[in-house]
Parts: sequence; C-alpha cells; structure tokens
Amino acid sequence: MTTMIPATDSTNDELAMARRIVAGDRAAFETMMRRHNRRLYRLARATLRNDAEAEDALQDAYLHAYRSMNQFRGDAQLFTWLSRLVLNECFARLRRSSRRQNVIPIVDAPDFIDHADTARTRDDAPDEALARAQVRALLERKLDELPELFRVVFVLRSIEEMSVEETAQCLNIPEATVRSRHFRARSLLRESLAQAFDLAERDVFEFGGSRCDRIVANVFFKLFGGAS
Repeated sequence: MTTMIPATDSTNDELAMARRIVAGDRAAFETMMRRHNRRLYRLARATLRNDAEAEDALQDAYLHAYRSMNQFRGDAQLFTWLSRLVLNECFARLRRSSRRQNVIPIVDAPDFIDHADTARTRDDAPDEALARAQVRALLERKLDELPELFRVVFVLRSIEEMSVEETAQCLNIPEATVRSRHFRARSLLRESLAQAFDLAERDVFEFGGSRCDRIVANVFFKLFGGAS
C-alpha cells in the first residue's frame, strides 16, 4: 500500500533542501538536480527540439537556480519553480536564434511521450526493443512538429502530468488557456499520428522477396525432399 505524503511535508522538505543549497551544501544541490533532471530535460528538449541545446539550456538554468535559490519561498513546488527557469532559458535561446536568423520569433516568452522509457532491459528481445524505439522516435518526431504554443503545454500536462494550475503558473497563462491548448495539442498529435499510421498500413507484415523464396523452398522441401 502506498503512503501519500502530505503536501505540507513535501513543501517543508523542499524548503529545507533550498536552505541547505543556499548554505553551500553541494550534496543537496546534486540531489535536487538528480531528482528533477529527467523531467526538466524533457521540458527543455520539447521546447528547443534539439538534444544538445536542451542539455546546455538545462545546465544554464541550474546555474541560475543555484545563484538564486534564496528566492525560492515554497509558494509553488520546486519543480514548478525550476521549470520557469528552464523555460526562461529556452525562450531566451529561441529569441537569440531568431535574431541571428533575422526572422520573427514564433512565440513570446510569457504567453505561449512519458515517451515511456524504452531502454532495453535484460529480458527484452531485440525486435521488441527495436519496435519500442521506433514508436518512441515516431512520437518524438510528431511532438516536435507541434506548434510551440501547444507543444510545451502538452509536455507539462500529458508527459510530466502537471495539473492545470501548475502548468498555468509555470507558463504564466490563464488556466483556461492551458485547457484549450492542451486539447488542441492532443487533437493535432492524434491527427498527425493517424496520418503516419495510415501511410504505414501498406507495409504491415511486409512480405519481402527473401521471405517469399524461403516459404516456397520450405514447402518444396517438405513435399519433395531434396528432389528438384
């Protein structure tokens, strides 16, 4: 039976961790990073659509977090507070990239699958691991194709499972906007995936030439042995 930890206990734990970090406790800072690394990286990756850029943005956000940890008051969850820093860093990078390319940014900073962990386990068959990797790659590609307005909301709500209220706080937008963008993101993603699967239907259970030759040869062998 799972014991639910009261929100107040969680808040107190996060505040205590923040105080230790402010006091220079490196172990506490490492614990915080390891606790939130995966979720924050996915948020940065969904925003920037580039693995290396996402890593760099997350690292810079952690530097900012370390230097400003004394500003964390526990008004929101630590993950929400860190998410804002990550998004601010990502938006800054998008703006700089847009200026370099002399184009208009897609979004303004304030307004704007779990891709199940497919790491292969010891008991995984190679073809099963490959199939999961292909599904994950498809989901990631289609998620990357979503407009910026909807992609980040989808990641926070559907992948990170943040509440509507938390997502609204993180992005500084109304809760109604979170709901509408999340609904639109799900609709766009379903439509995009449906099109991809429609195109793939013709290749289901592909029957290549080598398979055809093998079946014919096996049947002939069973019927006639080695005779030609």
